[in-house]
Parts: sequence; structure tokens; C-alpha cells
Amino acid sequence: MNLFEEMKPFIGIVFCVFSILPSRIFAKDQNWTTYCESTDFRRTPRYKETIHFCKQLAENSHIIAYEEFGISPQGRALPLLIMDKDRNFSPELARRAGKAILMIQACIHPGEPEGKDAGLILFRNLGILGMDTSLLRHVTLVFIPIFNVDGHERFSPYHRINQNGPEEMGWRTTAQNLNLNRDFMKADAPEMQAWLRLFNYWNPDFFVDTHTTDGADYQYVLTYSLETGPNTDSSLGKYLRENYIPTMEAYMSEKGYKVFPYVNFKQWHDPRSALYSLPASAMLSHGYVAARNRPALLIETHMLKPYKLRVSSTLELLFFTLKHLNDHYRDYLQINRQADTYTSSADFRPFPLKFNFITSNTDSVMVDFEGYDYRIEKSDLTGGNWFIYLPRPKTFRLPNFNHAIAQDSILLPDYYIIPPEWTTIIERLRLHGIEMNFLTYDTILKVESYRFSNPQWANFPFEGRNRLSVKTEKYVERRAYPAGSALISLQQPTARIIALLLEPQSSDSFLTWGFFNAIFEQKEYAETYVMEKIARQMIEKRPDLLPQFQAWKEKNPQMDKDQWMQLNWFYQHSPYFDQNLNKYPVGRIFLYQ
Repeated sequence: MNLFEEMKPFIGIVFCVFSILPSRIFAKDQNWTTYCESTDFRRTPRYKETIHFCKQLAENSHIIAYEEFGISPQGRALPLLIMDKDRNFSPELARRAGKAILMIQACIHPGEPEGKDAGLILFRNLGILGMDTSLLRHVTLVFIPIFNVDGHERFSPYHRINQNGPEEMGWRTTAQNLNLNRDFMKADAPEMQAWLRLFNYWNPDFFVDTHTTDGADYQYVLTYSLETGPNTDSSLGKYLRENYIPTMEAYMSEKGYKVFPYVNFKQWHDPRSALYSLPASAMLSHGYVAARNRPALLIETHMLKPYKLRVSSTLELLFFTLKHLNDHYRDYLQINRQADTYTSSADFRPFPLKFNFITSNTDSVMVDFEGYDYRIEKSDLTGGNWFIYLPRPKTFRLPNFNHAIAQDSILLPDYYIIPPEWTTIIERLRLHGIEMNFLTYDTILKVESYRFSNPQWANFPFEGRNRLSVKTEKYVERRAYPAGSALISLQQPTARIIALLLEPQSSDSFLTWGFFNAIFEQKEYAETYVMEKIARQMIEKRPDLLPQFQAWKEKNPQMDKDQWMQLNWFYQHSPYFDQNLNKYPVGRIFLYQ
């Protein structure tokens, strides 16, 4: 019997107690059935109903507090519930008490509300009904019931076409049409900026993000991803692989829930094509938190399973994680602290930081995957393949490609330095909890930096931005930095985040996201009648220039009839040309070079 079924008779007993024991915890005549339970899991509550229940929890339990950590673009408050049996409702108090902090997040995609409904039940069970409060002995629980509050209120039965309930649900993106689970690095959304402040404030010891899948049909009610690979601290990854994952899988199986690592198929929808997975990008919740040296669990319930089953499995996994963290809180406090210390130390930087991972096409392990039998028909409508799943469970023996290969790596500097005019960059770094100092006077520094060529912007926007790819060339120069320039040491726990944001090759960098687009714009030009004369003077003084010009024309035959572009080539080779064009303003400083 699972936790969801076990609690039913207990709830009924407590409801009877309510009528005879009026107190702050057992409020007289208070119905503590959640909205979702009251509809037999056909419906999920709206924002106002959720907030009301959250406030009722806080008003009627001395171990629950309700707070708000930001405001959405449409003016809705971002809700937060905190539970601590000793009323340690701040990270300072929790740390002073030696507690580990568990942060659970729901409704970053509001069409996937299982985490919200499971979390409300969990808070009700512990904070009101008094079930299993021993699990809070060493843990402070922080819960975001609805992260994307504006998207949540874009409520409709016509969202999530692939999903089996609830009857109505919210929309995937924010009111600004941003997917918050692609925004953790660039932090464009006001909601994400509020979240980063909250994360920095609490600095949790374990993080859980709750979702629902799309994709193929299979037997597992829930799949999960827990970053243990090259984008997180190696000691932390080893501990999670050897301790959390095997005990979690055994627990969930014992409770009757089939779980499996979150995977994709080599060919969409076709399990026979093989499985694959890769480390999560830092723009995603669990990838971001992992890069900040913290365990980051992604829960993905299966879209086609009944909503009641998806909520109950999420509840059970949240319950297990709370229990596990409570039982092993000393381990997590120690290993997280060690990870932060190592990342902040000089010992971290001699090894190149690897990033931009892909999955190897040659390394795989054979696994059993519990799916459903299916047939493939040729569609008479589209001519494509139509996958028709059959009600017959089938176990497939498949190769699982999960060996990550880094496409890029970089030896980290001791410092980055950013001129003061790049205020947006500096402020975004601050949002990430990155510490910095500022030059108090103009300074000339030896820096390593990058020149860029062949900038290519995507033809179509992704998350509101046309992403950029460039060719990079390193060079070293003495560069003048004015007073107010931000000097960012790598001796801090956020070293991975700093590098992923500031190294231009990173797929999560500010440059890739288009924050530095202005450096590619030529702002001064030469008139043709002026440049015709100057070009001849340049050829006279520099005999090597004409062959270079002719070679350029041969490579670019379309320029034969473009007088302006030809003369602009000479302008670019003159001392009048902007020497900062295509140059990265961020410098890399090595102290001992």
C-alpha cells in the first residue's frame, strides 16, 4: 500500500477530531481536503484557490509560514510555503539549527500541476494532520506551489493535448511567452529574477522540480533525472549515484510505482531505435542547480497515466526525498559544503572546464525498458509513420546511450573583468549570487580575450532571442579598464555558472543569448569618394595590401560589383577603423602568467 492510500483512514479520524479539539492546528470545522482531492483528482485548483489554501495552512499550523517572493508581469504574487517544526522560517535560523533545506518547485509549466497538488497534500499531512512530523527533525521544507503564476491562469481544457487530465490546466509559458525552464541562465523573465533571489537567499541542500512528460507511451508512471555527471561536483555525483538513486528506486518499487531514468528515443516515438540521455543544460532547472553544487531532481510523471496516479507517485517521491534528506542530512550538509569549498579553490581551476555536452553514438549499455507493444502504419492522411500503441506490456532490451562528450573545454582564469558600461551583464551576474569587486581607478591590465568573426544569428527566435554563433580567436593585450569595472574572482562556489555565462563558446553564455550584439555593429563609415583616394595611398605605402585585397575578392566574387564593400575593406585595414569592433569586452586575467 502506498502513502496516498495509507493516509485515507487517518484523514477521516482527524476530521472527527477537528470538531472537538479547537486549536490553531486542529481548527474547528475546518475541511482540510484539498481541492484536487475533493474532485477525485479530476480538477486542479486555480491560483486564488491555491493561495487561499496556502494561507489557511499557515494560519492554522504553527509550523507553516506563507510568504511571497516576487510579482509577475500581470501583478500576481509568487507564493511560497515554508515548513519547519521549530519555526525556523528563514535560512539563517535553519542553518543555525543545523537543518538541511529542501526546496520543491511546482508549476514552472502550469499544464503539469502534479507537483502543486502533491505538495499541498504533503504540507497538509505534516503541518495540519501531524503525520510523520519526525521527518522535519533535521529538514526545513520550502515549497513553491506555483512558479509560473500568469501562465497558470491561462486556464483551459484545451492545453496539453497529449495529456490525460486534469480537466483544465494552465499554459506552458509566462504572460510574456517565455518558457521559465529555459531561462535560468539569461534570466529575462521577472519571475526568474525573483526565483534567483530566492534561491540565493535559501541556498537549498536539495532541489526538486516537478513536471509531466510528453513523448512515447510506456509502463513507467514516473521518470526522473538527477544530475550526477560532468556538470556537477564529482563527489556529490558519486554520493547520489551510490546512495539516493538505488534507495529511491527500491522504495518506489516497493510502493508500487514503476520508475525509470528520464530518457529519449534515438528516433522520435520509436523505442526500438534505442535510448539516449545527456547532461542537462544550465538553462534548465536541474542543470542550473547541479552547476551550483546541489542535488537537483527532475520528476517527470507520464502524461498518459491517470492524474490521480501521477499526483500520488509525485507525492510518494517527495515523501521519500524528505525522509532521505532527514536521515542523511549530515552527509548532505558536509558534501555540499565540500563541493562549494573545492569549486572556490585554486585546485578547481587547473583542470579545463568541460561544457556543451553531446551524447556519444558509440558508447552504450544494454537495459530492459518496460514499454508497450505497438505497430507502425503508413498514414493515408500524411504519408508518414503512425505509431499505434497496443494494450500489451512489452519489455524491450535496448542500448542506452548515456556517455556524455564535451564539445568544448576551457582553462579558467583567476578573474574575469567587465567594463562598467555593460550594466545589464553586471546586474544579471549579481542576480546569480555572483560576488564581485570594482576598480576604484582607471587601470591598464594584461588580459586574455577573444576576437570574433563570422557572426551568425538564428533566423528564428528562441525564448525571445535570436541566438548567436561565432568563430573565436584568443589573443592577449594590455587593455585599459576604467574605474567601476567589475572584477570577478573565480574563488567562489558559483565558478561554473560564471564561466558558462562569460565564456562565449558556451551554449548558455551571455554572448550566445545576444547580450553583446552591439559589438558586431560597425558605427563609422567612409564615403566612397574619400576612400578611393585613401585606398590608393594605402596601396602605395603597403605593397602587400593589394594582393590581400585581390585574394579577398577571389573568395568573395559577389563583391566584384559592390564598390562600397570593396572600399570598406580598405577602410577596415586603415587606422581609422573601429578597433573594438568584434572584440569581446570581457577580459580573462591570469595572475601567474
